[in-house]
Amino acid sequence: MLKRLSELKTLQAFLNDHPVVGIVGARQVGKTTLAHTLMKAQGGPASFFDLENSEDLSRLDDPMFALKQLRGLVVIDEIQQKPEIFRALRVLADRPSRPARFLILGSASPQLLRQSSETLAGRIAYHELGGFSLSEVGAKNGERLWIRGGFPLSFLAGTEAKSFAWRQFFIKNFLERDLPQLGISIRAVTLRRFWSMLANYHGQQWNASEFGRAFGVADTTVRHYLDILTAALVVRQLLPWHENIGKRQIKAPKVYILDSGLLHTLLNLRTLRDLEGHPKIGASWEGFVIHELIRRLGALPEECFYWGTHAGAELDLLVVRGRTRLGFEIKRTSSPSVTPSMGHALRDLKLKELTVIHAGTQNYRMAPKIKAVSISSLLKEIGPLPL
Repeated sequence: MLKRLSELKTLQAFLNDHPVVGIVGARQVGKTTLAHTLMKAQGGPASFFDLENSEDLSRLDDPMFALKQLRGLVVIDEIQQKPEIFRALRVLADRPSRPARFLILGSASPQLLRQSSETLAGRIAYHELGGFSLSEVGAKNGERLWIRGGFPLSFLAGTEAKSFAWRQFFIKNFLERDLPQLGISIRAVTLRRFWSMLANYHGQQWNASEFGRAFGVADTTVRHYLDILTAALVVRQLLPWHENIGKRQIKAPKVYILDSGLLHTLLNLRTLRDLEGHPKIGASWEGFVIHELIRRLGALPEECFYWGTHAGAELDLLVVRGRTRLGFEIKRTSSPSVTPSMGHALRDLKLKELTVIHAGTQNYRMAPKIKAVSISSLLKEIGPLPL
C-alpha cells in the first residue's frame, strides 16, 4: 500500500487546529487505512470505533458515557450510521483542556454534512479524501492511474481484468448498498442508467432538458439525480465563470465522472486499446488532468471554473483565489498549438499566464504568456496555490 504522506500531513495540521476533523470520501477510497496510519504516526493513546461493527455500535449507545473518558486521538468510522453522536461531540469538543481530539470518517451525504455543520459549527474541519493522485503514484504510473482510476484496490490490482472487475463490483455496491444507507431511496437501476448516461456526457455542458426527455421526468428530477452523485463524491460539476466582458457567456456547468477508472467502467472500456478507439478518449484525459491539477493546486471546489462564450472561446480550467487567476488548457497531443481561444482567455480573463497541459514530453514557451507543460512534468511545474 502506498504511503499517503501529503494526506497525513494535512490531517495532522487540521487536528492541531480543530478539536474535530472529518474525512469524507466515497467508500473504498482509503479513509479507514489513512486513519489507522495516522493513529500510528501520532503516537500516544488512541481509540477506534467502527460503526459497521455491531460491538462498537453498542459501545456507543450512550456516546457521552463512552467517549468522555477517552484521551488522545479518537477515531469514529462510518459515523453516518449514528449521527446523534454529533451532539456529544459538541460538548466534548468544548472542554477547556481538550483531552481528546476526534477524527470522524463518513460518506458525504448532504444530510450528514448539514447536520454536522449545524451541530459542530466552529469546531470541525472537513478534509475530502480522493483516491490515489499522480503525486502519490509518480509520473511514471500516470497512464495506469488514468486507466484504472485512483481507488486503491483498483489501482493496485494484479491485472487489468481484476481492476475492471473490482470497479464493476464497486458500482453495484455503491448503488444498491451505499446510497440507500445515506437515505437515498431512488431505485438502483434508475441511478445506474443515469450514471451511465452521464458518462457519455463526460466533459460536456449539463443539459437538464435533454436528460429529462431521455428519462421521461421533469428537469428538476434529473437535476436531483446529478446533485446526489455530486454530493456522494463520484461526480464533479465544474461551474462556469461569469464576468462582465460584454460577451454572451455559457452558464451551465460541465459534468465529469470524478474517477477516471469508474468512467471507463461505466463506458465498458476495459483496456487502453478499448479507450484509444473510443470517441470519449479526449474528454476522459481532460477530466483526469483537471482532477490532478485541482488536487495539485489544493484548490477548493468554489475556486474552480471553466469559461466559455457563445462565440466559441473557452478555457478548460480557471482557478481563482483572491487576486490570483490561473488558466489551463488540456490537449491530448504531443505538439499543441496556440488557438484564438487562448488569446481571448488571456485578454478577457486578465490572466497573467496560461498553461497548456499536453501528452508529450517537452516543456516550452508557445507564445508570450502561454507555456506548454507535459503531463509527465506536471508535478515539477505546478505547485500549490498561495494561501
